[in-house]
Amino acid sequence: MHLLLGGTWERIEHLKSVYKNLVISGSPESMAKDVNKLTYKSYISLTMLLLMIVLLVFKIVPGVIAAMVSAGVILLTGCVPIAKAYKDISWISVVMIAAMIPMGIALQKTGVAELAANSLVSNLGSIHPIALLGGIFLLTTGFSQTINNSATAVLMAPIAIIAATSLNLSPEPFMIVVAISASTAFLTPVGTTTNAMVMAAGDYKFMDYVKVGAPLLLLFFIISLILVPFIWPF
Repeated sequence: MHLLLGGTWERIEHLKSVYKNLVISGSPESMAKDVNKLTYKSYISLTMLLLMIVLLVFKIVPGVIAAMVSAGVILLTGCVPIAKAYKDISWISVVMIAAMIPMGIALQKTGVAELAANSLVSNLGSIHPIALLGGIFLLTTGFSQTINNSATAVLMAPIAIIAATSLNLSPEPFMIVVAISASTAFLTPVGTTTNAMVMAAGDYKFMDYVKVGAPLLLLFFIISLILVPFIWPF
């Protein structure tokens, strides 16, 4: 039997003395050991985070350079030990994204991306750009229910760009929709690791995700079609 518990650390710890067979995963005692006092390194980390945001917002340097500069300063100043940073890298994500990038290029080179884009344009683009935007959202979120969101974005990006340029529209709103819809894996427990992690702990069934995820997905869909064209015009 699994229980999701909420409360103060003191009350959760008190449960150990009340229920002898209760096992708490991630106890407050172990969590407390990871809580450190603020030091000058804390302010360096915060400064680098703000610096990266400023560099990205004002497009001073490419995003990769901004992230590398901030991360490099944090490592060189000892805010995070290099060995720990290396250990905490999610190599599964790195390998998967690296493998999916050639997949996205292959979709372009073989004409599959163009075929999918032309199909969307011919069926939805002739109606209205918002209809095409909605089609890209639904196609992307469909992939995201079973495929990692990063891989989904890599696969859908060339399709969205080709669809936009074929209608002489700005690709910006379409790429934003890809970014949003690729992170809407609300309907299944396999689309993202966070959904899978809570499935066993909460004793959830597959349909539980559908019940909660479907209204949430619909809300994302409607808000995206309203706000994205307003903020990033066609």
